[in-house]
Formats: sequence, structure tokens, C-alpha cells
Amino acid sequence: MLRPKIPIMPTPTGHVPPPAAVEPTTITPNADTPPTTPTTLAQSRPTVQLTPGTALALVGGGTAVVLVLGAVLVSMLLAVAITGASVAICALVIRSLITTDAKRR
Repeated sequence: MLRPKIPIMPTPTGHVPPPAAVEPTTITPNADTPPTTPTTLAQSRPTVQLTPGTALALVGGGTAVVLVLGAVLVSMLLAVAITGASVAICALVIRSLITTDAKRR
């Protein structure tokens, strides 16, 4: 019932060149090659020097990020709290309407 359909490889169209013939190569041990010496390149990284101005900028930027994230999180929490309170008030109003309607009958 649920069998996957395997695609069939289409036949190539146009001119197809014949496969190239590969000739075996001979390997001669102990060839006259100079020995390779491992070269260790000392990769020098530029050192970062913190001046008082850059340190102050980093602290100020970090403080700004923390304050913005805090404000966003607090506003989201406040939105959830207001939504929950309004849903609770709506539930109380609907319950009181249902009970007063049931008492009238």
C-alpha cells in the first residue's frame, strides 16, 4: 500500500564521451626527495590592550544590555499578569451571570 517509488536513472542524452583509460603508475621506494622538516610557524596574535576608556565602554555597554533585557522581561511578565487578571475577572462576571439567571427560573 505505502511503497516508496524509487526513481529510475534516466538515460543520458546527447554525446557521452567514453571513460578515460587509467594507466597504472609505478612507485619507486627511496626516491631522491629531500627530507621534509616540520616547520613551526609562530602565529602571533595581536594582543588586546584595554585602556580605561575601552574598559568603561565595555562596562557601559554591558550595563545597557542588562537593563534593556530586564525591561523587556519585566514588561512581558506584566503583560502575562494583566492578561491573567482580566481572564479571572471575565470568569467571575460570567459565573455571576449564570448564577443569577439560574435563580430567576
